[in-house]
Amino acid sequence: MNSHPPSYRYRIFFLIMLMALLNYIDRGAISYAAASILPEYGFNKADWGSLLGYFGYGYILGALCGGILADRFGPKRVWLVAGAAWSIFEIGTAFAGDLGLAFMGGSALAGFASIRILFGFSEGPAYSVINKSVGNWATPKERGFVVSVGLLSTPLGALLTAPIAVGLQTLTGDWRSMFVILGLTSLALLVFFMRRFTDHPDDNPRVSQAEREFLRHERGPQASADTGAPKLPWWSFFQNRNLILNAVGYFSFVYVTFLLLSWTPKYLQDEFHYNLSSLWYMGMIPWVGACFTVLLGGKLSDWLLRRTGSLVIARSCLAAGCLLLTTLCFVLVSQAHSVFGVIALMTLANAFNALPNSVYWAVVIDSSPTNRIGTYSGLTHFIANTASFIAPMLTGYLTASYGYSAMFSAAAVATGVGMAAMLLVRPGVRPLNCAPARVVTE
Repeated sequence: MNSHPPSYRYRIFFLIMLMALLNYIDRGAISYAAASILPEYGFNKADWGSLLGYFGYGYILGALCGGILADRFGPKRVWLVAGAAWSIFEIGTAFAGDLGLAFMGGSALAGFASIRILFGFSEGPAYSVINKSVGNWATPKERGFVVSVGLLSTPLGALLTAPIAVGLQTLTGDWRSMFVILGLTSLALLVFFMRRFTDHPDDNPRVSQAEREFLRHERGPQASADTGAPKLPWWSFFQNRNLILNAVGYFSFVYVTFLLLSWTPKYLQDEFHYNLSSLWYMGMIPWVGACFTVLLGGKLSDWLLRRTGSLVIARSCLAAGCLLLTTLCFVLVSQAHSVFGVIALMTLANAFNALPNSVYWAVVIDSSPTNRIGTYSGLTHFIANTASFIAPMLTGYLTASYGYSAMFSAAAVATGVGMAAMLLVRPGVRPLNCAPARVVTE
């Protein structure tokens, strides 16, 4: 085979990353409108925690449905419907409070709850569909890195959310305009993406015959066998303890991500008195390291697999080691008092937390039949993303009752549990006696 095969698929992976990037910026922008929204509608800290958490209720259901629908209808249709819906509800966020005041018994919080739940449901399918898309387009040797390219959207999106959200509010002088502009931008990218993406490389006229043959050769006979096999019932996911434990490990990652994404701006405002003009750069710092480690993690996992031939070392041990370091950082940050110490430790914790992000998704691909990757990814996302509402809501309660140090202690507990779960994961074991995943060695 050609040592340098055509690689149109990497353009697809890049576009997928851009879609997920806007998905993340759209969800996080509201955190930087807190200083305007709270006084306008009279919300307190507990109300704000609830408002941020409503997104998660819809998000976990969207993640579950998205994976199942991607297996049934193909990822392209799900991308189209979900992308259009989340863009529309992002625009709708600008009018959510007034909608509640006018039509929901005078409750602005009810208006935000309705829009945020629907918005979360629309955004939920994205990462399950990314995994399904990667399963269709990537070779086994590049899965870890390709998944990490898509997942780069998490820290990069969180990093860029601060300057974009603050910049749009500063330029327009209006927090509502920010949501309208972001929603319209997402719609424009969706149209561009849909003109280039197909469910499979064989369906795409832009993919050369040489690249198609290369992909068939690299996947080997297992992919064809899985594709033609009868689909297992969705609940077969719960017959594989490794998939369940992997979801618990991923929960700890999501907990940290939503904690930092939703509460960092408010924490910096309350504890260190930063205003909006300062938050654009202070809110970026905790995500800088994670932008590098999420890509490094995919490469490192693939390298460990090639060197050792062991999925346990390349996936489970790597994730558990990183979660141990994350836990230690959060224990230390709960005791820190200077802004420089807190930000440095938060940045380090987030970098360690992001390093194995691709591992959780790779374990699903390693341990699933090809025709159930979307469904099992959705179930993993559903379980893990209960943290998307637990983290902001629990943090609101903890900070109101015990102060901000409690939120970091809770994060340390979450990552400690995740570490223990990942130590028990044995990737490649498929439910109901499916053929084990092919281990790639060189």
